[in-house]
Amino acid sequence: MTHRTTDEPVRLDKWLWAARFFKTRALAAEAIDKGHVDVNDDKAKRSRAVHVGDRVTVRRPPFEQRLVVRALSDQRGPATVAATLYEETAESQARREVTAAQLRAAGPVADGRPTKRDRREMDRWRGRA
Repeated sequence: MTHRTTDEPVRLDKWLWAARFFKTRALAAEAIDKGHVDVNDDKAKRSRAVHVGDRVTVRRPPFEQRLVVRALSDQRGPATVAATLYEETAESQARREVTAAQLRAAGPVADGRPTKRDRREMDRWRGRA
């Protein structure tokens, strides 16, 4: 199967799916409906036509990506081809790298309640042992 790009405008939800920002079109549409995607600094609807040169902002907490549309496609293809559909701004890339570094430095987040051993260590740390 070959990957097809087009010169005609493409629906925003299809483009986000084809550019591999979301695993399904339904997830892309849901993010748009919740206001997590802007086009040219305006709130977008899922049926909005995307054109080459448009500025798209995709917010997937804790990250926010600002992109410039470089090509259009309404078909999902390989990741290498999907990466050619957009260009991330340098400012966005730097901000995303800083956020990722902060998350790595914070360490893993504990899931659920502490174990008995964890609780004893916390008690010792608080001076209750």
